[in-house]
Amino acid sequence: MSVTIDIAGLPPERLVFRPSPLLELCTALHALAEPGHHPGLHGWTTATSSALKPELADRLCEADFLWTSTFSDIALPFAALPDTQGQPGATLAEDLDMLDRLSDELFVDAAMEISCTSRYGSGAPSPLVDAEAREQALERATARGPRPLSFAKRLLDDPPAVRAWMRRLFEDCAEAFFHDIWQRVRVQLAADARHKTEVLRHKGLAEALAEVSSAVTLADDGSRIHVDKLGSGRTTALDPAVGPGVTFVPSSFGWPHLWVLHARSWRPVVHYPVAAPELPGPRSLDLLTLRLEALSHPMRIRMCRYLARASYTTGELAAAHDISAPEVSRHIAVMKKAGLVTTRRRGRYVMHQLDVTVVARLGSDFLEGVLR
Repeated sequence: MSVTIDIAGLPPERLVFRPSPLLELCTALHALAEPGHHPGLHGWTTATSSALKPELADRLCEADFLWTSTFSDIALPFAALPDTQGQPGATLAEDLDMLDRLSDELFVDAAMEISCTSRYGSGAPSPLVDAEAREQALERATARGPRPLSFAKRLLDDPPAVRAWMRRLFEDCAEAFFHDIWQRVRVQLAADARHKTEVLRHKGLAEALAEVSSAVTLADDGSRIHVDKLGSGRTTALDPAVGPGVTFVPSSFGWPHLWVLHARSWRPVVHYPVAAPELPGPRSLDLLTLRLEALSHPMRIRMCRYLARASYTTGELAAAHDISAPEVSRHIAVMKKAGLVTTRRRGRYVMHQLDVTVVARLGSDFLEGVLR
């Protein structure tokens, strides 16, 4: 599965790398609301949460579904405005001004994406004008709890009032903690965007995407960008309604997430974490699936008890588990294909051993995969 962005015929200058203050603020709010997703930020999330004024903390809880169960597209208003040419604001105020320019229907559609549904990217009618869409939106909000339901009702009944409330919330967050954060990270994010722009200019799109993430690749014919995700989606970077192009936004708070905006009538956006030297690259989801399937067989689990401790021949494993040597070979072949077992020759014997480093990473690989 993957999210695909059609870019056939797109000029390289329409590929934009640039940080966004509003998007980084919403990513920070996500980290505060879901600290378990970001163990590397534990110190920051704990200190920041404990320092929030109770009134601001309550308001954040009221709207937290915008950056928890889903990550709302209201964080990327530039992607819905053709005249921005895919460029986020240089300041939070500029980004918020763009947010104010969204139509009520666009704002409500983005804010009401309260849970993952098949409606995303489908171009379904707005709940502001369609009774069935309104009912479905309120049903999703009800499932999330009383606060999201209350927020959804207020938003549908009086969009301008909620939009003003939302802007004030973002401004208060900036005053409480984000202004200092942005002063610290904006230089790093701008440097990352400049570097990737230079890679794109001098080495091409495939190299630039490889530097974004190993989960982002270019099709062999250069017509599509693939983002390795557990979900599926498709969009185009050539929509005349919003203007051609793709925007790549770096984030210092994003890891392990790799978000892709692929809604209809919005410019595609890839929101990627700035790489840290201590963090390994994301594993292919196909490889992760292969490894989990390889370990799903009870006999292979039993064999791992031996292979984790030392290297064994096929004959030794067959005798230990009372099965035939060909049967052992079939199990070993499955685990080798998944990269779980290494094989080396010692004289006339072939020795097999579990790659404990790979197995030790399975839990974090799985978590990164489902959070990506």
